[in-house]
Amino acid sequence: MYTQTIQEKTSLQAGAAAEEANKKKISKYSFISAQNYIFQALAFETLGPFSADTKKFLNKVGLALVQLTGNQKARAYLFQRISLAIQRGNAASVLGTLPSTLQLEELFVL
Repeated sequence: MYTQTIQEKTSLQAGAAAEEANKKKISKYSFISAQNYIFQALAFETLGPFSADTKKFLNKVGLALVQLTGNQKARAYLFQRISLAIQRGNAASVLGTLPSTLQLEELFVL
């Protein structure tokens, strides 16, 4: 039932799964905010979309980086680093499903 709901939402709106994950993280870790700590959920989908709260937070961090470093491209670099981390995670997930044999390594020697 849950999967169907997420599939329906994601077919209509990019980032719907990230929004759902963001809500769940906020609910799960609500006790942190109650202890006078600031909690910021970061929710990304495997193909890149992220929740509106995540985007807002990362924009603030990016602007702070620009002010701190004086480099106008610092915000763009932050988003590029996050995108690369997501891509690396996706690659690791895919490669983790392949059997570990020397036969596959032979393909890269050719």
